[in-house]
Amino acid sequence: MNHTTLIAAEQLQTLMKNGQPLRLFDCSFELMQPHAGRQQYLEAHIPGAIYADLETALSARHGTPGAHGVLTAAGADTPASGGRHPLPNRERFATWLSSVGMDNGMQAVVYDRSGANYCGRLWWMLKWAGHDTVAVLDGGWKAWQTAGGAVSSGEEPTHFQANFLPKSELAQLVDAQAVASQLGSPAQTLVDARAAARFQGESEPVDPVAGHIPGALNRPFGENLLPNGKFKSAAQLKVEFLSLLGARDPSTVVHYCGSGVSALTNLIAMEIAGLGRTALYAGSWSDWCRNPQRPVGKG
Repeated sequence: MNHTTLIAAEQLQTLMKNGQPLRLFDCSFELMQPHAGRQQYLEAHIPGAIYADLETALSARHGTPGAHGVLTAAGADTPASGGRHPLPNRERFATWLSSVGMDNGMQAVVYDRSGANYCGRLWWMLKWAGHDTVAVLDGGWKAWQTAGGAVSSGEEPTHFQANFLPKSELAQLVDAQAVASQLGSPAQTLVDARAAARFQGESEPVDPVAGHIPGALNRPFGENLLPNGKFKSAAQLKVEFLSLLGARDPSTVVHYCGSGVSALTNLIAMEIAGLGRTALYAGSWSDWCRNPQRPVGKG
């Protein structure tokens, strides 16, 4: 059985026991302490898991801001998005996957220690690379511990080189130009995953401008989770998203946040709710606000 959204810790234990072709990724990260995630991984992780660093494996190398907020790469392939965590292009991403032994025939499972805030990025990127068999470990590291899962520490043995080939995209990526062209149109519903204070422009601890993209709705990503870190039920998520959207068509939703990472918790939640796989503006607020010609909403 393939897992394409969530996988329970007990289900993962069964896959590991049965020897199904599997690649595990630990995506633990802390925004204000970028090296903390790797340290957490080295201290304890699921046996066989590879560490997927948000800044080095799941983001393009930063260049210098170019026209309209597009990053000009320095010593790297052209990124696929702008923002603080620009997406690497699909070819560079596939090269990294191959280097860690991931191939197209494997089930991928991703997890972190922050309520799927970071592992959702890798879940989405694999879909974007045409790989559907990827699932988020529901409840993350805490759920694995609660289920009595085995634990390893230190670095994992090097995997043999594989050959991951990108296929047709299974996820929709949009850029600032596409978002700007649809502002105010019923064909686009923006959903911002940041905390309410940042959305309303009351505070901005990371980016140079406070506020939000005009017309956006606010759903902080943590609202998708239960106190134990697992996702709410599909039925509950559906009720909550439909209440947020009102008369708006769920298929028009474009998710964003600060840098295109935590927005994916909302995107995954909508898919769990049966509302389809919606679009991502990966550059997000960190990309949008750097162009002074773009409008800013507050309150």
